[in-house]
Amino acid sequence: MSDLESVAALMESTSSKIQQLQQAFAELERQSAVSMNLKWKQLEDHFRGLEQSLQQKFGELKEQEKEFQETLAKSEQMLEQQEAAVVAKELTSLERLQEKRDAALAMIFSKSKLSLPVPAINPMDKALYNLGVKWPKLASEGIVRLQVSSAALKPRSELVSLCEEMNVKGLHKFISDNRKKLATIREEIPSALKKASHPYGLVLDSLEDFYAGDNVVLDGKKDGDLLGVRRTCLMLMESLGQLQTDDTTCFSSDGHMLTADIKERAKKTAFEWKSKLDCLDIDASNGNCLEAHAFLQLLASFGISAEYNEDDLCKLLPYVSRRRQTPELCRLLGLSQKMPGVIGVLVESGRPIDAINLAYAFELTKQFDPVQLLKAYLRDVKKVSHAKNVKMSPGAQNEMNERELSALKAVIKCIEEHKLEEQYPVDPLQKRVLQLEKAKADKRRAVEAAKPQSKRPRANGSAFAPRATGFVDNNFYPTTPERHPSYPYERQFVYGAEAHHHPMMTSAPYTIQPAHTPYYGNGYPIQFQLPYIH
Repeated sequence: MSDLESVAALMESTSSKIQQLQQAFAELERQSAVSMNLKWKQLEDHFRGLEQSLQQKFGELKEQEKEFQETLAKSEQMLEQQEAAVVAKELTSLERLQEKRDAALAMIFSKSKLSLPVPAINPMDKALYNLGVKWPKLASEGIVRLQVSSAALKPRSELVSLCEEMNVKGLHKFISDNRKKLATIREEIPSALKKASHPYGLVLDSLEDFYAGDNVVLDGKKDGDLLGVRRTCLMLMESLGQLQTDDTTCFSSDGHMLTADIKERAKKTAFEWKSKLDCLDIDASNGNCLEAHAFLQLLASFGISAEYNEDDLCKLLPYVSRRRQTPELCRLLGLSQKMPGVIGVLVESGRPIDAINLAYAFELTKQFDPVQLLKAYLRDVKKVSHAKNVKMSPGAQNEMNERELSALKAVIKCIEEHKLEEQYPVDPLQKRVLQLEKAKADKRRAVEAAKPQSKRPRANGSAFAPRATGFVDNNFYPTTPERHPSYPYERQFVYGAEAHHHPMMTSAPYTIQPAHTPYYGNGYPIQFQLPYIH
């Protein structure tokens, strides 16, 4: 429409333009000394004709536009009517399908009473199957299949029976025997614990072997079985979280009670664990201490965290900062308000990766800028590496380069996990990683080249050449150890010559060396057996 309006405005100004042209032409006639054959009347008639033709074409365009708008409106109206009809048909079909589903579900539930017994094989059905008779598929077939799949997700009957029997040793053994399916068992344990008469008591009883024996071992490094027991105990305590609803009433949704007696037992266990935890060198765990995690989980699962000072609990958090359950564990213990201080401790101790993960978990990234922390961490690593490389042995320099390489890889992983590529590009870091890895490979090759080359052993496994004999080397029979030495004075006498004497042979009938004369009665059997040639 804007183009048509501009054209109309230009056509309206045509008259004024003609008048201006007339005045200019008159002025030109007055000032010109040459007579002109072209008269003004002719020019005026020409421009008037052009004006009329333009107005006529403009009118035709307006009529065509009007017709197009009417056709477009009719088409849109027809499309809306067709769309409404399709939607109405779909709704009608969905209502009918829902009615059929409801009827099928009602029939199935009324017959099976919410159970799926294994159907007995009817002889008639078997005969029809053998004859190739195919029954039509029911509309409820998908629903039945859905119920069967949901039944398959139920906990294993053995796991449920162990929880019902309160069999602690059997539960530990079952989890240990099925450790390859630990991810599935972890999902099934909460529902299995609900079948136990006292789930809290069952889990508390399972913690007795956490510190088995007199040796206090960190992370079970000296005993793989002990490490498996501790991980099982931790998993059972974490599963209790789904049974808890209210810490004030101590009741779960299924009516299982967290009694005062169980709480007292849990407090006693926590006191024993805390005393043994103080004896451990948990600083060496580097933020991944299983024992500290289990102690904090014990307090959270049995609701006894109020027995300990929050500051003392916060001192244990740096020892579990690398574990994925730490943020949720802090919330269960009510330590969310203390997290800025914990993150600050991690930053000061040179562990910015753990600090950044916790900052994202508790939405504290404005207070602790991840990019600035990562850059400062790499600056410190490079500063220490370059400062010590000047007065260090080659082995210590390699160790510092390894430390820088590990730091670079950890920073790149952190940037990719939290999507910080726009704020902190990883291309320079990856180039530095490639440079360090290349230098590491070059040093390894140089060290290997500097080592003295040992004498290559011969094919027979000896550094000396084999003894030369007159026999063919390609023996078709397996070789045996040499029974007799090469020199006559080293040979042992086996038995004496027999009494009957045979005439001595002037020459050996076979191509055998004199040192190994095989004639009868010399007391030495032939050492080599010639192959039997077919």
